[in-house]
Amino acid sequence: MQKVADETAPAQQTYQFPQGDAAVATWVEGADGMPAKPFVDGAMTFIAGKVQPWAGELTEVTSPILDAATGKRAVIGSLAKMGPEQAMDAVKAAAAAWDEGQGEWPQMPPKQRAEALEKCLAMMMEKRQEIVDCLMWEICKTSGDAAKEFDRTMDYARASIQAFLAQDANGTWTTASGVTARVRRGPVGTILFLAPFNYPLNEMYAMLIPALLMGNTMVMKLPTIGGQCHVLTAEALAACLPAGVINFVSGSGRATCPHIMKSGLVDMLGFIGGSKAADALIADHPHVHRLKVFSQLEAKNFAIVLPDADLDVAAEQCCLGATSYNGQRCTAIKLIAVHQDVQAAFMEKLVAQVEKCAAGLPWAKGVSITPLPEQAKPGYLRELVADALAKGAEIKNPKQGGVLAGNLLSPPILAPVTKNMRVFAEEQFGPVIPVFPFADVAEVKAAVKSSWSGQQCALFTKDPEQCASLIDTLATIVGRINLNLQCARSPDCFPFSGRRSSAMGTMSIDEALRGFSVETVVAFNAKAAGAEDLAKGAEQRSKFLSPL
Repeated sequence: MQKVADETAPAQQTYQFPQGDAAVATWVEGADGMPAKPFVDGAMTFIAGKVQPWAGELTEVTSPILDAATGKRAVIGSLAKMGPEQAMDAVKAAAAAWDEGQGEWPQMPPKQRAEALEKCLAMMMEKRQEIVDCLMWEICKTSGDAAKEFDRTMDYARASIQAFLAQDANGTWTTASGVTARVRRGPVGTILFLAPFNYPLNEMYAMLIPALLMGNTMVMKLPTIGGQCHVLTAEALAACLPAGVINFVSGSGRATCPHIMKSGLVDMLGFIGGSKAADALIADHPHVHRLKVFSQLEAKNFAIVLPDADLDVAAEQCCLGATSYNGQRCTAIKLIAVHQDVQAAFMEKLVAQVEKCAAGLPWAKGVSITPLPEQAKPGYLRELVADALAKGAEIKNPKQGGVLAGNLLSPPILAPVTKNMRVFAEEQFGPVIPVFPFADVAEVKAAVKSSWSGQQCALFTKDPEQCASLIDTLATIVGRINLNLQCARSPDCFPFSGRRSSAMGTMSIDEALRGFSVETVVAFNAKAAGAEDLAKGAEQRSKFLSPL
């Protein structure tokens, strides 16, 4: 993942993406088919249960969609630019609500916590269209994908509540070796949560809801890109949860999160993003041995196309895996390894599939490639492409591949990609599709074996023997092996895990409940006089052991 600046600097300086017509990425007020531009006023704070106006400095929130009236990124809202003082206020409020486990929320009967969250979700449903519009404008998800993110998040939250309430199915008194015991899971403490821009609602709530159900309190760091959807949830959270259970921090992560971690008031870090940032935050904690960590990190997922593969299926799934939401997914296919015997035929089919991907504004019918939210991302992708071209790769779809209109990049297919190219190892996290031809499957096995990544792989073959061999290789390297299928996280009932630098912890409905909790055992001597009466009597009176 190291940059080889000396070799690639000349190419990086001279190569430029061909410029397309910026009109395809431009919003024109009042024009046919153009929706109204939203504006979410984020000049607010949500700390210690109070949603209050913010009179300090603001971050202007812009969309990667251009505004025809200005020729610049459309302004769609604002966020409070908080600093160390507000960050500390937030974590102190969360710690006070926790109160070493004696606060109102952690001490509340579990069923009541579930009921509070059900009420909160019902209030959020009233904001559905506003949140969907935020996702569509701020991070440029297609209208269908933006709606899907909201709906999937609500489904995940409801399924988490159902799973939480079903815990008692395995929570009866059990006797072993003369000891009778009952196990129930309880909260960890105060948690700092950070999630990325690409799934700002879904990935945050995939951590947040299980953690809340278990009785934890938290600080939520709103993503600088993608934070608007959370502003719209503040009133519901304030209305349904005790003061301090959730506290928002917005602004620069570097200006706020290190102070929260260094305070030592955080018992757990829930982090979805890059490993370097995760490592830095963990190192900031004064008692690392006490810090519990849940993280989902970056990945360089391979697709492996063997000579006997159904090339139509392989091309279709590789295209979907590489281009869905512009490749801005940790689960995206980020390197396609194809056997040289079928390289030409596969490339022809892959080019045809990519050429079907329409680029444009996220609400336009049939569009799948949309403007990139990160302002600097086209520059980084240009470096990767330039480096590959300087070392012998070609753009295999030159008519549209690499055409840049504003921040809207049509995906270039790069081949042949070799191990000395940056794009072979670096996670591009964007619409660049590198193809690595191989002569022997041993080359691919060696590449995945030496990779820093450990999330997923997609295998394309009809041969059970070859498939079995690769499964055996990959089973100790990645968390999911997809057979003739693109890489993906769903369905949420399946574990979403990773190895190496791709994850610490497993995400799924059941696993997240376990991940944000700790087992507590209540035990007694099964033969002691009165012990069972004491335990059963306490069970009837205890909030912690109360029926779900």
